[in-house]
Amino acid sequence: MMDGMNKTERQDWIDGARAMLPLLPGAMPFGMIAGVVASNAGLDAMAGIGQSVIVFAGAAQLASTQLIADAAPVLVVILTGLVINLRFAMYSAAMAGHLSALPRGRRWLVAYMMTDQSYTLSVLRYTARPGMSLASKFAFYMGGAIPMWAVWLTATAAGYFLGNRIPASWSLDFFVPLSFLALIVPSIADRANATAALTGGAVAVITWSLPFNLGLFLAAIAGIMAGYAIERLNPKRREDA
Repeated sequence: MMDGMNKTERQDWIDGARAMLPLLPGAMPFGMIAGVVASNAGLDAMAGIGQSVIVFAGAAQLASTQLIADAAPVLVVILTGLVINLRFAMYSAAMAGHLSALPRGRRWLVAYMMTDQSYTLSVLRYTARPGMSLASKFAFYMGGAIPMWAVWLTATAAGYFLGNRIPASWSLDFFVPLSFLALIVPSIADRANATAALTGGAVAVITWSLPFNLGLFLAAIAGIMAGYAIERLNPKRREDA
């Protein structure tokens, strides 16, 4: 994909990969857990690993796979995945101001490859360098997104085939909340985000015993509504937006 790039675009690609590099170790145990959960749920290799290619969304994969293993209704599985991934709609809206002029095929590729990490790194880069060309923005984004995609698929496959042979003492499941905390905590910089985080966390704790992980669904909805309410009550933030 680097063929045809000029020197600046190639450097942006390399910079994107370098920026993503420190975040890849955190994705490895997360991906392995997704593979283990798929294996334990009774999915065959095609389905267990293939979902990482099709869905490519860690938290949604874990929740949906567990629901499938629990024989949850199809509608619950779909709604859970959609709610967990609602944040990507907001990410896409933010990225549109930078990449909407790309050809349709490249826009689809950006959407497919989007992760919390690739979005965050790219927006920070674009903000720090407002003079970047469209091609350079795309190069930086893909430079970081492709390594994350490759690591996720590899880790999922490793987790699937290792399955229960991974010692419980490794406590890989502990990396899941740690991975999300590393992304969430730095973003809690105002009342709206703090309210959304606290509300979602509180509802998740209160409703943890509900069947089919419905508590997670309710917590996500409650957090979004709480954050939105605070935004609406703050006229200054509305004017800035």
